[in-house]
Amino acid sequence: MADKIKSFFQKKKTNAKFMKAGKGYKLTESTSTIYSSTEPKEPMRRAEPTEEAKIAGQAALARLEAKKNDKPRFNTSYAAIQARVKRELELERKAAQQNLQQTEDITLKEKKIVDPSIFAVTDVFFRCPYLSDEILSRDEWKKKIREFLYEQLMGEEAGLTACLIIQSCNFGKEKIESCVETLGKYLDNIINNPNVEKYWKIRMCNKIFQEKVLPIEGALDFLKAAGFEQQKLLHNENEEDFLVWSPDNCNIENLTMLNEALRSAEPIPIELDRNLQVLMPSQARVRNELPPSFFTISKEEIKKEQQLRTEAVERNQMLRTKAMREKDEQRVLRRYKFAVLRIKFPDGIILQGTFSVHEKFQNVIEFVAENLVDDKVPFLLITPDGIKLIEECHGKTLLELRLIPTAIVEFSWNVTEKESMPKRYLKEDVLSYIQTV
Repeated sequence: MADKIKSFFQKKKTNAKFMKAGKGYKLTESTSTIYSSTEPKEPMRRAEPTEEAKIAGQAALARLEAKKNDKPRFNTSYAAIQARVKRELELERKAAQQNLQQTEDITLKEKKIVDPSIFAVTDVFFRCPYLSDEILSRDEWKKKIREFLYEQLMGEEAGLTACLIIQSCNFGKEKIESCVETLGKYLDNIINNPNVEKYWKIRMCNKIFQEKVLPIEGALDFLKAAGFEQQKLLHNENEEDFLVWSPDNCNIENLTMLNEALRSAEPIPIELDRNLQVLMPSQARVRNELPPSFFTISKEEIKKEQQLRTEAVERNQMLRTKAMREKDEQRVLRRYKFAVLRIKFPDGIILQGTFSVHEKFQNVIEFVAENLVDDKVPFLLITPDGIKLIEECHGKTLLELRLIPTAIVEFSWNVTEKESMPKRYLKEDVLSYIQTV
């Protein structure tokens, strides 16, 4: 994310603060017992001061000396004000960072002791039809997929398996794409020039290989399946490690097939599980929190959040356009990855499901329909504000409809004749999901 400009200060507010400071006062002005008079008085002989008077006089002199040593008034030049405000903002930023770290530490502790019964969901779960019908967390599926692929790597389709490892076991889309492009060029050179032996060798100390291929899990396995073997060869009179291709290990036809597989491979997909729940009203009132694991925030994202808060303070000091406000709102909304939606039926029962914020509202309609006693009767979902989410809304995402991170919508049959309305709403097997209150 590009760095933000932090050049707006609380100029008007700060200037107003110092303008109200007043004109100051003279050190000689005092409420002490020393008075001056314009009336001429005859000189009079003063008696020797008593010891008490001497002590009082010394105290008065000490007070005057202290006032003389006071710091001068603050420099009210604009540059001085800017410097002062900058220092204050920096102190506020550091204090806010400390508070954020303390909050983070407290949150980590609360994760261990919080009562899970207050959560609307305990976690975000997924399915992987490619492997099994199990319902697991994302991390559990990543681990299971990795184990599965490495088991398959020992089989006959090692090259195809390596393609899936590259796509499924690494992080960073750009890094993966860069690796695939580099591996593809290695193979293209051999396929297009099968008799040119210089294309048969890959120097492992090469910068491109070191940066784009070696760090990617599965890349070396792919090259091995494509017919490359590691060997020591002379390079500039020094012995170095090379990967050397041999047509005896993989012919051009198989190399072409692997090249196509490499470029068309995709990660093994996992699907978001709806985590269907049916709640009584009393349960819904209690279970209204989302667990910390529902929103995954990395250290980098925490720092970014703090930066955004600091910038927000500065932006509030200037006039901002509608477009600027909408942009900031969109940035806040994009922090959410998932949403928990509750559909409240007229009988008080609540159907709950988990969705991606980027899913279309049509998916919510389908989720509700497949759990109804009669999915042929048209129905409407209505927001608490009375807004009917009509067909035009079905093509919009939950993010666009602001139904995140949690939302409640009310169910209503969309028919004119009451006689045609089903008397019940949810299927019997769905109602069996209601948990003991």
